Amino acid sequence: MTLMVEDIMKLLCSLSGERKMKAAVKHSGKGALVTGAVAFVGGLVGGPPGLAVGGAVGGLLGAWMTSGQFKPIPQILMELPPAEQQKLFKEAMAIIRHLEWTDAVQLTALVMGSEALQQQLLAMLVNYITKELRAEIQYDD
Repeated sequence: MTLMVEDIMKLLCSLSGERKMKAAVKHSGKGALVTGAVAFVGGLVGGPPGLAVGGAVGGLLGAWMTSGQFKPIPQILMELPPAEQQKLFKEAMAIIRHLEWTDAVQLTALVMGSEALQQQLLAMLVNYITKELRAEIQYDD
């Protein structure tokens, strides 16, 4: 069973790698914490005007800290814990259950030969990444 999970993960890595997909996990909690901390310090130092300035500066700092942290999706997939890989495996198997393969190379060749299967698997992967990982997806051209 483990080999099948590895085959599916390699397939998803190939698909997302070919499309040059990247994802950034949104760290909105970290940004909000920075914004609140800087606003608090501004309020302590400068009273109400310091609170306003601290809130504005903290908001900009928080936005800057959390932007642009994109990683290639194949890297993200291979770093997933086994339980999450199993979840992806089950979702992918629902799509490719009718295929028979012996290894990841053969599976990838079968899927790459079918635009419909590629689209279904990519849609499943995008849905998983945006819903489960709460990440934003970017495509490099």
